[in-house]
Amino acid sequence: MMERALLRLLRSHALRASCISSSCFLQGGAVPRRLQHVRALVSASSLDKVSQFELRDLSASRHKPIWEAWSRGFADVAGGPGDVVVPFMGDSVPDGVIAAILKKPGDAVAVDEIVAQIETDKVTIDVRSPVAGKIESVTAKEGDTVTPGTKVANVAVGEAGAMSVPSPPPPKEEKVAPSPEPAAPAPQPPPQAPPKTPEKVPPAHAASQSQSPTEVHLPPKGGEQRIPMTRLRKRVATRLKDSQNTFALLTTFNEIDMTNLMDMRAEYKDAFQEKHGVKLGFMSGFVKAAVSALQQLPSVNAVIDGDDIIYRDYVDISIAVGTAKGLVVPVIRGADHMNFAQIEKTINTLGKKANDGSISIDDMAGGTFTISNGGVYGSLISTPIINPPQSAILGMHSIQKRPVVIGTNIVVRPMMYVALTYDHRLIDGREAVLFLRAVKDKVEDPRRLLLDL
Repeated sequence: MMERALLRLLRSHALRASCISSSCFLQGGAVPRRLQHVRALVSASSLDKVSQFELRDLSASRHKPIWEAWSRGFADVAGGPGDVVVPFMGDSVPDGVIAAILKKPGDAVAVDEIVAQIETDKVTIDVRSPVAGKIESVTAKEGDTVTPGTKVANVAVGEAGAMSVPSPPPPKEEKVAPSPEPAAPAPQPPPQAPPKTPEKVPPAHAASQSQSPTEVHLPPKGGEQRIPMTRLRKRVATRLKDSQNTFALLTTFNEIDMTNLMDMRAEYKDAFQEKHGVKLGFMSGFVKAAVSALQQLPSVNAVIDGDDIIYRDYVDISIAVGTAKGLVVPVIRGADHMNFAQIEKTINTLGKKANDGSISIDDMAGGTFTISNGGVYGSLISTPIINPPQSAILGMHSIQKRPVVIGTNIVVRPMMYVALTYDHRLIDGREAVLFLRAVKDKVEDPRRLLLDL
């Protein structure tokens, strides 16, 4: 009990007595009157049995604040400084699978260099080295399921502590030995009977056919490869199937004349890029149009939660991005408070992070409405599926020139089909059609966005 009381006293007086070095306690130095009782406790013989390592730390760090020296002894409790462990991956990601081990024992690593990659349900997370040195050992292998804090490898710190990898011995010089004298011929074994001619063994498939004549065995085809599904692909498949099983999915279609939006982009794209440092695309126009339509029809921005409906007074737009590893959906937060330039910059940043694998869980969390652009791949028309737990998704498609009737004339215009898939449990057909009509009106006449019409 006395030792615990001493520790509490030292911590309580640390800030005010940081100037006191360890010699004040160990060598009888001058101690303020208000700390005389602390000195008396330090001189007690029972302290020598319990707190020797703390006192050694204090004496070795004479000029350091007492709280700094005190905490130094506990740095290695959770592992050495060279331990490479799995980082925290997010509240909704309890574990992951090691997708790749990028370093092997003996490899040199720098601080913050990637040692392994972990694949989760949503993103790929890098495991980085906390120190510079050489890989001493790798304690995990590809395919292992790991949790935050799991040790993946150990790094021998610095050159001195680096593991000495035994180099292969130099090749020995082969000395040309003098040609030996011909030895006496070895005794030959007694002659054996000539081997019998082996009987012809029928092929395996012929034997199986003879055993089960009713079963047809086709020869294996070449070019097939079986690989396990990635965690991301499994998660996408599960969520899409849950969406199909849970929601009452229905899709409505319309088409948009892109003439005015394309003319605006052609006229101002150079000035826009010069001022804002980012290209002006069509996605920002659709995001702004969707935000306006969501504010006009709040049920499309709502969600069912049990027996309740949650209406949101904010708009976070999810943008579906296809990557080499699968589909990810980063979120433009506060899209209802952004202008064209801010939206384009955010889309550009999130797109780069998605493609280089640096996107995080926080970048994809939330979202009240999703926009998917299948037109970049040449899709003419499709029925997108809702991204749970949202209630609707807007699908954009490729722009094609088609003949349309304007007044009494038939003219050629750049047209785009758009689709809205919605949860019919919450959104009626009237709201869905009006929403898509509102998006069409604002994209066809971008001045409506400026005038809030």
